[in-house]
Amino acid sequence: MPIYALGEKTPSIDPTAFVHPDAVVIGNVTVGPNSSIWPGAVLRADHGKIVIGSGTSIQDGSVIHCTSTHDTVIGDNCVIGHGVHLEGCRIQTGSLIGSHAVVLHNAVVGPTALVGACALVGNGKIVPPNARALGVPATITEDVVTSADIEPSAQIYIRNASWYLQDLRLLD
Repeated sequence: MPIYALGEKTPSIDPTAFVHPDAVVIGNVTVGPNSSIWPGAVLRADHGKIVIGSGTSIQDGSVIHCTSTHDTVIGDNCVIGHGVHLEGCRIQTGSLIGSHAVVLHNAVVGPTALVGACALVGNGKIVPPNARALGVPATITEDVVTSADIEPSAQIYIRNASWYLQDLRLLD
């Protein structure tokens, strides 16, 4: 798997985390225990830092970036769907970001919140706890999401990370 230091900026990946061989991790990236980074995902922390909590999945084709003034921080037990773009934002514990959604600078997705597939959470936008954000730009509906809506998906990826760490093998 391509894991790169950039000068003094070196990734820190917990040994219980799964990083697929086709994912790319560059620079000041921290990946917590039981998290997973799937094929085609790119985590590039060249000017700031990226922090991934425990039990969080960064699914296939997602791009996680930061800037010199905006780190990207993702909490524990989050589900970051396929093809998501996160840049300079905060995704708090237990949240789900749907496939192909975009969350930009200074945006905050609160705990147990859901950003729907293909939604755009623009600069500085706040998605409150237990809210749902849908559309372009995202429209927010408060108090409609519970941990029961997200936790099963997080648990699937925690189990998958363990399974892949043990059994994934390249065939010729």
